[in-house]
Order: sequence, then structure tokens, then C-alpha cells
Amino acid sequence: MTKAEALKKAKELVSKMTVEEKMTQLLYTSPAIERLGIKDYNWWNEGAHGVARSGTATVFPHTIAMAATFDPELINTIADVISTEGRIKYNKHCEYNDHDIFKGITYWAPNINIFRDPRWGRGQETFGEDPFLTATLGTAFIKGIQGDGEFLKGAACSKHFAVHSGPEKDRHGFDAIATPHDLFETYLPSFEKTVKAGVAGVMGAYNRTNGEPCCAHSYLTGEILRKRWGFDGYFVSDCGALQDIYEFHKFVETRAEAAAVALKNSCDLNCGQTYDALVDAYEEDLITEEQITEAAERLYMIRFLLGEFEEVRPYSDIPYSKLDCKEHKALNLKAAEQCITLLKNDGYLPIDKNTEKRIAIIGPNALSVTALEGNYNGYASEYITVADGIRRVFTDADITVERGCNYCHEKINEWSGFGNMISDGIAAAANADITVLALGLDCSIEGEDTGFDNDYTACGDKKNIYLPKTQQKLAEAVCDVCDNVIVVIMCGSSVDLGKKVRNHAKAIIHAWYPGSQGGLAIAKTISGDSNPCGKTPVTIYDGEHPLPD
Repeated sequence: MTKAEALKKAKELVSKMTVEEKMTQLLYTSPAIERLGIKDYNWWNEGAHGVARSGTATVFPHTIAMAATFDPELINTIADVISTEGRIKYNKHCEYNDHDIFKGITYWAPNINIFRDPRWGRGQETFGEDPFLTATLGTAFIKGIQGDGEFLKGAACSKHFAVHSGPEKDRHGFDAIATPHDLFETYLPSFEKTVKAGVAGVMGAYNRTNGEPCCAHSYLTGEILRKRWGFDGYFVSDCGALQDIYEFHKFVETRAEAAAVALKNSCDLNCGQTYDALVDAYEEDLITEEQITEAAERLYMIRFLLGEFEEVRPYSDIPYSKLDCKEHKALNLKAAEQCITLLKNDGYLPIDKNTEKRIAIIGPNALSVTALEGNYNGYASEYITVADGIRRVFTDADITVERGCNYCHEKINEWSGFGNMISDGIAAAANADITVLALGLDCSIEGEDTGFDNDYTACGDKKNIYLPKTQQKLAEAVCDVCDNVIVVIMCGSSVDLGKKVRNHAKAIIHAWYPGSQGGLAIAKTISGDSNPCGKTPVTIYDGEHPLPD
């Protein structure tokens, strides 16, 4: 079905709705209109590196890890699998008339923002700091999600338009000041390319840009996105962003005014509840029925393109057994192997997998599942941690595993024994021929507006790029007692190990958030069964280089 055909059908259906019914359809929790045979639909689903938050699915390497492959074809294939698994889930949900959150086929991914500051917690969701790489890989991902069939297999959404790279703590009231040079050289190219590639949706950011809220921006959305680039898909607010317009940005005074300014500036869909006030805005003559109709028509065009109203649902013949199946696990492992980035090797790797040496695996990421996932994750049927992977590959080795420390706290509570943990880790390293230090972060430390604040992190953003002090203490102590140290970093950003650890380590591997098969990919890299071909989509800084305030 072409866009023109879908829009024609959308116009015909929307013309049968009352103005009140049309307004209800502009909320992400679009209710049913039974008299027209329209079922309810929840627009919010996530699929950045696998179908998220909705049961079993393949958990691929996170977006920053995919970016390290520099491989558009691989990313396109991954996205195709994501939308295939999404259709499987959607088909099953439709059988039970279940249209709740995270059960639709409109995915609010990819995140094509620019990872401009290595401290930004959501950088893990991006394709890195380079606009060209981001545009290229983002386009490949979108084409994989949407497919090339008669109907869209899924609807992708480029986010967050347009100047959004943190800080998380201030995002609801922050004004990002960007020069025209910065806009058109850094922040906008990835959006323009994905729009020209036919992305179904664009999501606006929480913050303001040059004084105007991004979800109600007359220049960026009205002039650039719609007129200059010709974007004819749907525009959705980030969740709660329209509330920010009056509550934190103070751009207008009331909910009705916020709803009106967003709609008039081409925001079709509200993730949140501010569009409940469209009724008030309409009664106060702040908006017209024509503006409401235009937004509803764009939304229904997407639903027709997805085949929602067909007698036989498109892609309904995909077997349920395809979820996280053997073939998808193999692709997942391939992706994990290709994202692994070798930052240092003093000729020490690879290590013969038939070795009978003593190997100690030490660190908070040795047995961590969350460090495989990153944020916006699904739930795999199998997780292979670093320790699991090394045990599978080095079957003749004498292997010891110790956590050694927590991520960034010496104690979780009064009764936890950090002293014992680090002592056990040092003892294991002292008794080993080879120590694999599994260090880094997870999405409880770096991520989206976590609300968590300590010496290391502020609402998901790192306060610096150093390794957390607890891990630094462990790593340096291990280097004092073991000559042969391999460091494996798992995180979504740049982390400085410190000069002592950098210099002492025989090899340093950046595995990013490598997905549910990540531990096996790491082990195969250490053994030489897999060649570490990842590249750095972000600059890897050391702590000696100052970052701006």
C-alpha cells in the first residue's frame, strides 16, 4: 500500500469521526471507536536493540555496540529480526484483543541523537558522536524495521528531534542553544537522512532549542521538518514533554495553551495526558477542527500502512517459535563478536583455548546480566555472562570467579561486606596465571533520568569519565598481584581505567553492552576464535583530558 492510498483511506475514516472522537485519537492511548469498528491502540513500544518490555525476545547488542560494527547491512538485518519478533508478539496480542502498552508495532526507535558528551547516560542508545555514521546506521535500522513489503512490518521513529544530548537532570527545563552551523552540521543531518529514507515517525525532545520547546517548535518542526524536508509521517512528543511546556519551560501558562501550541506546530500524538486539554483548547478557539483532523489523518495513515484494517493481518503467518530462536541467537552472537573493540593488545591475545592455566574472572560484570543488556531491553531466553562464556570456551582451564566489588558503592547496606569481596578478588588474582577483570557500568548507573545521585552519577549522567572508585581500587590491587591482566570494559560510553591499569594490562577490550550472547563473544575474542573487528563510534578519552562543565 502506498502512502497516498493509505492517506486516502485515513481521510475517509477520519471524516466519519466527530471532533471529540478525533481529539481522543491524538493520545498515545488511542481508545476504541466501536461504532466505526476501530479498536483501541497503544502507540508506545520500544525496539532499540530488540522488542523491549514485553516478554521473551532476542536481546541484541545495544545501539552504541551496533555502531561499533560500522556495518549497515548487519544493522539492517538485526532490525529486520526485531520487527519480525515484534509482529509475532503483536499477532498473539491481537488474538486476545490485548492492545496495552508495549504491545503494538510502532517502535520509538532509533535514537539518532549525537553522543556529544561522554558523560551523557543515554549515549548508549545512540550510534555515537559522528553525524554521518549516525545517519547511515540509523537509516539501515529504519529500513530493517519497516521492511519492503506491501505493508510496513513495523513503524520506526527517529528521536529525539532535534538538539538533545543531555543533561538528564535538567532535560525538562533545559534550553539548548545551537548556532545554525551546529544545527545543520551536527544535529540535523541524521534526521534529514532518515526522513528522506521514509521513516514513519519522529519524536520531539523534552528540552527547548533556542528558546522554543522541541515538541512545539515553529522553526524546527514547522519550517525544517515539514516544509523543507517534506516529512509527511507522524510526530509524537516524548513522554510527558507537553506537560513540560507549561510546567517547567513556562512557555505558556495553561495545559490548554500547551496542547494548542504543540498541535499548531505539528505534534500529532501526545505521549502523556496534556492532549486531554485539547477539548478546552478547542472550546477556547485556540485550535481549529482542521488542525485536529490533519493530525488524526496522519496517525491513521500509519495504521493503514501497518495493515491494521486488513481482513487478513499482514505478517500473520510467522511462527511463534521464531522468538529468540536458534537462527536469531546466531545473528546475535555474530553482532556481539563484531562489536567488540580491542583497545590494547601487547601481543598477549589470543590465548590458546586448550590452556590448562588458572584463570580468575574478577569484577562486578563477571556475572552481570544487566551489563549485557543496557537500557530499553527485552528479556532473552538465555544470557551468557562473561564468566559463562569463558567457562564454555576454556574448558580445560581452572577457573575462579569473584565479584570483587560493587559497581560504585563500597557497601550496599550496613551488613554487606565490601572488605571481604575485594580481599577475595585479590586472593583469586594472586593465585591465577591470567586475570580477566570484568569492569564497567550498567543502566542503573548510566541511563535515562534515573533519579539516582551519588559521587559518580547524576540522574543517569556520569559526573566524570573515571572508573568508579570501588572498581579502580580493585583493578589497581589486582594489577599489583597478577602480571597477566586482561581488562574487559562493559558500558555504553568512554571510561578511563587510570594510568596504572592502562599501562599494566596486557589487553583491554571494550565490549559495550554486547547483548545476551555477549559473554560468549568476549570469550571467543580472548581465545582467538573471533577477531575483534569493532571500531570506536565515540572518542575514548583518558581522565587527563578535561571536559567542559
